[in-house]
Amino acid sequence: MNTERFWKDILEQNEKALPDYFHPDAVIRWHCTNEKFTVNEFICANCEYPGSWDGEIERIESLGSKLITAINVYPRDRSASFHVVSFFELKDGLIMSLDEYWSDDGEAPSWRKEMGVGKPIR
Repeated sequence: MNTERFWKDILEQNEKALPDYFHPDAVIRWHCTNEKFTVNEFICANCEYPGSWDGEIERIESLGSKLITAINVYPRDRSASFHVVSFFELKDGLIMSLDEYWSDDGEAPSWRKEMGVGKPIR
């Protein structure tokens, strides 16, 4: 699987290209919202999501038939920022399962700032 191309198609909400990445019986799970999707449901949810999107691949780890990615996703106007960590299980180069964990980016909570621990990554 071409991971960079997959994420480009996800961010561009390329409904025609996305089915080619998945095994027909694939299962997709968004754990933070307790949702499980079929391939068609996932493509619908991704492609119908409002707005125009962009992002940057921050990390890719390949472990045989397993793949892990960390992606920074944001609207094209950069009005928000999110991170998604995705765990792929591949079979014959196609996605059999995809488990994703999405998070809104933001500042450290005030209680931690008051402790004086940690520093910004960027």
